Amino acid sequence: MTKHFILMVEDHYELASTLCEFLEEHGFVVDHARNLDAARNFLKQHPYHILLLDINLPDGSGYDLCEWLRTEQGLDLPVLMLTARDTLDDKLKGFASGTDDYLVKPFDFNELVMRVRALIKRSMGEVSKSQLQIHDLILDTARQHINRAGQNIELPPIQFKLLKLLMRNSPKVMSKQEIVMELWGDSEPESDALRSHIYNLRKMIDKPFNQKLIHTVSGIGLKISLESDSLN
Repeated sequence: MTKHFILMVEDHYELASTLCEFLEEHGFVVDHARNLDAARNFLKQHPYHILLLDINLPDGSGYDLCEWLRTEQGLDLPVLMLTARDTLDDKLKGFASGTDDYLVKPFDFNELVMRVRALIKRSMGEVSKSQLQIHDLILDTARQHINRAGQNIELPPIQFKLLKLLMRNSPKVMSKQEIVMELWGDSEPESDALRSHIYNLRKMIDKPFNQKLIHTVSGIGLKISLESDSLN
């Protein structure tokens, strides 16, 4: 069964603890942040399937985190706001900041699970059409946009095409001959062209991060995946 990862941002410790336990009993993996600063750190370091977000937090507003997520980080992570603020203006402000759904406290825990599953299912259906994802690396084919661990990455056309090719075929190992044919067709590239593009792609996609995703499999070719079983 696929594990779904949740970040819960809630400053009320007892409520958060109870919710985390309930969600984990239903098969989710939950991280808990008690303020905006901790939430930003979690979001920069780990990929999640959904964000559960309180509005009133010790160091600011959940609206601010949602706007940061959408505008500065460019992430389409589903956001479900959990709050006692139930006026229409509060809800409109939440949706304007980028939230996907709104659940007013106190709420039934089973309803929370139902909404979480629905948002994740909808999000994964939308992502499968236009986005490719390996671990914390996301490539949006529709917007020509690349993001890893919250950082936007810009690549020249050939390297973008190479990354998209590897991600679409992951975890398959692609031979250099296959890659050359996909990138250049019958037009023979310069002898070191592919080597140079792979080097520069690694420099942008892997070098700034702890987890390496691009792997050379000795005697076979190249792949992109979270697991290594390779010789780089």
